[in-house]
Amino acid sequence: MPVALIFYDNLLIGSQLVNRLQDLGYRVQLVSDLETLARLAQEVKPMVFLTNLTARTSPVLDAIRVLRANTVTAHIPVLVFTKEGEKQLPHLARAAGATLVTSEAGSVAQLPQLLERALEVE
Repeated sequence: MPVALIFYDNLLIGSQLVNRLQDLGYRVQLVSDLETLARLAQEVKPMVFLTNLTARTSPVLDAIRVLRANTVTAHIPVLVFTKEGEKQLPHLARAAGATLVTSEAGSVAQLPQLLERALEVE
C-alpha cells in the first residue's frame, strides 16, 4: 500500500484529504513536526507529500527545501494547497521545490487527478 505523508493546519481540509487518500488506497501518515519531515520520509518512503500553506508558511517552505536538498528524498512529489486568491504563496512554494501548487477549493474532489499530475515522471 503506498504511503502519503501529510501536514496541515486547516483541520477541515486536512481531515477531508486524509479520508480521500485512504479511499484511494493510500496509507496516510501525519507529519506533526516539520523539522523531522526528511528523516520521516527516509523511513517510510512515501509516494507523495501533501501540505497546505497558511499560518505556518515559513516552516513548511523550509521543510520542502530540506526534503529537496536530501538526495534520498529529493524525488518525492510535493503537492501544496493554498487558499483561493493567494498571489505570493504559490510562487514561494514552487521556489522551495513544490511539484504542484493548487488551491484548497476543490482539492478533495480533484485529488485523484492532482496526484496523477504530481506523480508523473519527468
